[in-house]
Amino acid sequence: MTETATAAPRVPKRVAAVILNSLKGGVVPRIGLPYITVGRETEIRALLTDLALIADGGASFRFLVGRYGSGKSFLLQTIRTHAMGEGFVVADADLSPERRLQGGQGQGLATYRELIRNLSTKTRPEGGALALVLDRWVHESMGTGSIDSPATDADAADALRDQLAPLEELVHGFDFTRMLRIYRDASIEGDDERKSCALKWFRGEYRTKTEAKAELGTSTIIGDDDWYDYVKLFAAFLTGAGYKGLLVLIDELVNLFKIPNAITRQYNYEKILTMYNDTLQGKARHLGIIMGGTPQSIEDRRRGVFSYEALRSRLTQGRFATEGMRDMLAPIIHLHPLTYEELLVLIEKLQQIHAGYFGYAPRLTTEHLVQFLKIEFGRVGADTHLTPREVIRDFIELLDIAYQNPNAPVEGLLGSVGGTAGEGGAAGDGGTSVSGATDATTASASASSGTGERSPTEFAEFTI
Repeated sequence: MTETATAAPRVPKRVAAVILNSLKGGVVPRIGLPYITVGRETEIRALLTDLALIADGGASFRFLVGRYGSGKSFLLQTIRTHAMGEGFVVADADLSPERRLQGGQGQGLATYRELIRNLSTKTRPEGGALALVLDRWVHESMGTGSIDSPATDADAADALRDQLAPLEELVHGFDFTRMLRIYRDASIEGDDERKSCALKWFRGEYRTKTEAKAELGTSTIIGDDDWYDYVKLFAAFLTGAGYKGLLVLIDELVNLFKIPNAITRQYNYEKILTMYNDTLQGKARHLGIIMGGTPQSIEDRRRGVFSYEALRSRLTQGRFATEGMRDMLAPIIHLHPLTYEELLVLIEKLQQIHAGYFGYAPRLTTEHLVQFLKIEFGRVGADTHLTPREVIRDFIELLDIAYQNPNAPVEGLLGSVGGTAGEGGAAGDGGTSVSGATDATTASASASSGTGERSPTEFAEFTI
């Protein structure tokens, strides 16, 4: 192993278990992402620009587009982790048949509830941070002076009025600020039951106006048609609690593409158009929205987002962008496959985490790692269809088998698959893919180092 690999940061066992189990199961871990993040520099740089805009009081809207397993969810979680560390509040939700942006049976409200349930901050990254955010706001609204001082209380009351006045001018702002005042008064008075009722209202859990009227004295509840207005209110409110803004992450747009009813699909795309217009026209403040979907769910003219002409005309790529010159400030960010070099760094990190978790010395040398990638890219069509999810899943399986069979030589484990791949390549195009992967890896390594020739081992030392 190289010196750099030996000096890799130690991953706590709990975090390592989450990383390995999640990745082997094909899902993205919600913790520990900095230990395994590689590549995506241009995409991350573009999204960090959006965070700066949100912190300055603006708003942003982006689509992340990529095939299944290409890294959309991973990039969303990476931005989520970074945003929380920078002082943002993050809410994320995956769409499903029960959770949409608009629906006649409460599907839109179900999405809002999921977003609020997953509300996360730096100190509460696992979600459920609504009460924490409101309590922090209560503390901030009481001022820093002595509570026993009448002047301080009067100043705090004036500051509270000044802070809530802009919110009252927004749609549903009067009801929202009224609930904030109820929660604040209940916190000061120690009325936990009334605080719980206010939290229930903010979560959108009141089913009837009669129930809300009896418990809180308001006949307004958050519903399927207006839940997005309250998301905008939360974004504008959070700065008063000491946060920089709200980042909303919505994944699995393919579930809108799968809606069988054309009219229902159009209503959902109309909601996307509303969000898009609000953020880009300055009608929302301190709000960022990122949606993830497959190319088909976005670009299909019959059922995808582009089937809604108003969205298609806004989102279609211009004529000057090319494969090598992408516009990373455009509304749609297309995820390109990770390079051979980035995958080599990734599997090296995974081996270190696996070895640290199970307590053994890593057995796979850099040559083994390169051979593994040659086998993976030896599949027919791997250059265009192989995804990081498949590579990661196969590699963790290889590590598990090697760990459970310490007497089996690694060359034998790789050869049992590599031989099959090689035979398939000889008969078809697979052989070309293997040599192409090897040549491209070596060539990229040489170009990266600025020297004439480098072996795969030297390249790995250089990159890692």
